[in-house]
Amino acid sequence: MTTEHPYSYKYLLDINTPSDLRAIPESELKEVCSEVREFLVDTITKVGGHFGAGLGTVELTVALHYVFDTPKDKIVIDTGHQAYPHKILTGRRDSLHTIRQKDGLSGFLKRTESDYDVFGAGHATTSISAALGVATARDINNEDYNVIAVIGDGAMTGGLAYEAMNNCGVQKRNMIVVLNDNNMSIAPNVWALSNYFTDIFTTPTAQKLRKNIWELTGQFDELGDRIRKTVSRLEGGLKAVITPGMLFEALGFKYYGPINGHNINQLVKTFQSLKEMKGPILLHVTTQKGKGYAPAESDKQFLHAIGKVDKITGKSLAKAPVIVQPPTYQKVFGEAMVELCKENPKVVGITAAMPDGTGLDILAKTYPDKVIDVGIAEGHAVTFAAGMATEGIVPVCAIYSSFLQRAFDHIVHDCAIQHLHVVFALDRAGLVGADGPTHHGVLDFAYLRIIQGMTVMAPKDEQELRDMLYSSVYNYTHGPVAIRYPRGNAVGVPTSQMKSIPLGKGEILRNGEHVAIVAIGKMVQFSLEAAELLEKEGVSVEVVNARFVKPLDTELINDLCQRFDKIITVEDGQIQGGFGSAVVEYISSTIYNNKVSVLMHGIPDIFVEHGTQEELWADLQLDAKGISEVVREYINLSTSVLV
Repeated sequence: MTTEHPYSYKYLLDINTPSDLRAIPESELKEVCSEVREFLVDTITKVGGHFGAGLGTVELTVALHYVFDTPKDKIVIDTGHQAYPHKILTGRRDSLHTIRQKDGLSGFLKRTESDYDVFGAGHATTSISAALGVATARDINNEDYNVIAVIGDGAMTGGLAYEAMNNCGVQKRNMIVVLNDNNMSIAPNVWALSNYFTDIFTTPTAQKLRKNIWELTGQFDELGDRIRKTVSRLEGGLKAVITPGMLFEALGFKYYGPINGHNINQLVKTFQSLKEMKGPILLHVTTQKGKGYAPAESDKQFLHAIGKVDKITGKSLAKAPVIVQPPTYQKVFGEAMVELCKENPKVVGITAAMPDGTGLDILAKTYPDKVIDVGIAEGHAVTFAAGMATEGIVPVCAIYSSFLQRAFDHIVHDCAIQHLHVVFALDRAGLVGADGPTHHGVLDFAYLRIIQGMTVMAPKDEQELRDMLYSSVYNYTHGPVAIRYPRGNAVGVPTSQMKSIPLGKGEILRNGEHVAIVAIGKMVQFSLEAAELLEKEGVSVEVVNARFVKPLDTELINDLCQRFDKIITVEDGQIQGGFGSAVVEYISSTIYNNKVSVLMHGIPDIFVEHGTQEELWADLQLDAKGISEVVREYINLSTSVLV
């Protein structure tokens, strides 16, 4: 695909593979970096995508592909949204404008997309583990190539990285870990090591010593200046070598750095030296998120990921809606948390490096002490919350649905077995859109409902989210509770004071005669719209808002089985083991077995690719039109499969 380029590129348009890059004189790499950055800014401001992290890794990416013989040498990049420059240099430059769009480039690394994408990365902290696995396989196969792991953008706040480093030190295989230290994840980096020596060197004792040295040396003219310079270098050296260098050395790495991650010539020289060394090596590189684009440098969180923006100002180009849109579910959640914390001092919000994404930033503005950010460490977040619950605190863990998958064992062992009252607010449930299969929250119904003692529910609208949150805090206190809700805008119903919902009770929203739809969460509204479409054709559909996956409203299901011989369950989760499976399992154990036919409609046994939510719902027949087509076909079948 040919793309017009308004910028006059000297080298970039001829770089179709890293071998083309390696043919360019080293003296010209600074110009190459400028062109990669310009191309990234020009493209992503037009189409949207992850932005700031990639701007910060331009020089690092160019240096890696220049020095190492990729794809023979293997580069494993963590937090794949920092890999846009990698895509530009590895044959995907002219497709970058399709990124995160249906049938276009993935927003993350994807093995099926390129031979240069060694390991898929849609989340953080995986690169060192994966790279060590690649290096081990290399040695088993008696092959010879370099393995480099690039970890950063906050990923060092996750425990998996330290587990992997510890094992690297034990195995002592030849590999390089590049720590891209930009002091950010999405929100500012929660990394104790980065603050440790800052704290030491700002203590009153250290400051007094420094002041005395400065005052004394001020009397020595040129000799004093030389002493001051020596002291400054010593102070900086202590900060660099003792921490985090000492930690990495203790884990078995040869530590180098920190070095300027935007000095392309220094990076090339350093990598050329490191590639000849043996054993596990860690290079500490400091970069600036949003480097080279002023709006991204000044607002790192907002421009972490963008829609279409003005290239000059960085301001959104999204047209203001003619009709005021309903609030997002994350905003509804955040405001509800403010209300709960105002009246209940025991309620606390916990986030794994996503205060803005989950809405807990709203709570933090009013009650900053009520929000605890644990970094990109979901497992720790859950066990940490469990510890708080043992002492009577009501922790509300706000974590994206797909990210909570990382903490499954923690939910089971640390929360459920001990019957601890921990509330999970699962944002981005269902199909999230452009971030694709690594971020779709379609497994939560299945993996949560199998946990003993777990309560699992999903609201149909914003008021029901408020009510479920209130009930989870005050009423459902026997064990862990999960509320899952979708990305994007709510339905638009007026909200009022929060109230209790009876545990395990659904509701009939629309009476019908021919078939019953039992829907949950986001799918309730689409099912109501589908029922209206079918009514015009003479098909009378009853619509039930199940509310709960666990416990099920068995009384309501029994009532439906008495009145209908055809029932359809609708969910934006995986069919296998999900909500529909729960309904079928129950009916199969009753007298209605072999009397009622149940069709489970939801996400089939596939990984759904990226696209807009609307495109994906339509493809899977989960929008109103699609659900109506499924119902129409189902009731017109001459024979049905009985439960």
